[in-house]
Amino acid sequence: MTIEKEYSTKLSIDGVTVDRRDVEMLAAIDRRGSMHAAADDLGRSYARLQNRVVEIEEAVGPITERRRGGPGGGGTELTETARDLCRQFDRHDAELDGVARVTESVFSGTVRERTGELATVDSAVGSILALVPDGASEVQVSVRSDAVVLTDPDETPRADGTSLRNRFTGTVDRLESGDAITRVTVELEADRPIQALITNASADRLTLEPGRSIAASFKATAARAIAVDSP
Repeated sequence: MTIEKEYSTKLSIDGVTVDRRDVEMLAAIDRRGSMHAAADDLGRSYARLQNRVVEIEEAVGPITERRRGGPGGGGTELTETARDLCRQFDRHDAELDGVARVTESVFSGTVRERTGELATVDSAVGSILALVPDGASEVQVSVRSDAVVLTDPDETPRADGTSLRNRFTGTVDRLESGDAITRVTVELEADRPIQALITNASADRLTLEPGRSIAASFKATAARAIAVDSP
């Protein structure tokens, strides 16, 4: 089972999805006090902006209200519903960012053999096929957490039959869940950890929990080495 790792902050309300573009629209209306001016600022047509406001209002209720004319003239302002929507989005975005921030797992090793830009590095967790600088012999290989794919060990294809040339089996050590994303720490051989970012839905499908056996895979091009010795 391969895990998709696409994610972004969104709120779903009664079938309508509110994303960052919508929050930027509300911020522009609030800042300019006019839907026409907000549309100009954002480079959008007034008609499309107005239609989007109507779509959101059908799900959550009024998000704008007309301000009557006076010394400062009329205009449009946000309702408390719209401001609460923006606050919810900001909270969700902050929580998602806290969990979804990309980290790197680093493995030290020795270059054993090379084929062009790729080399096999012997490390404590096993052999890693990675991009290695010319002339390097002792290296540190880093793997980004958003490049690691988690699969059930019984369903994982052989490494030579997929583009995920590096495959290791380990044990789930820790789960850190946000609203949409889970950071998973997997303990490999020699108590060496590797981290992966997956969707909460994927974590549920894999029934992840501490102690569960799991396979962690990544492409050779996702493993990048730096030399730690002088060529």
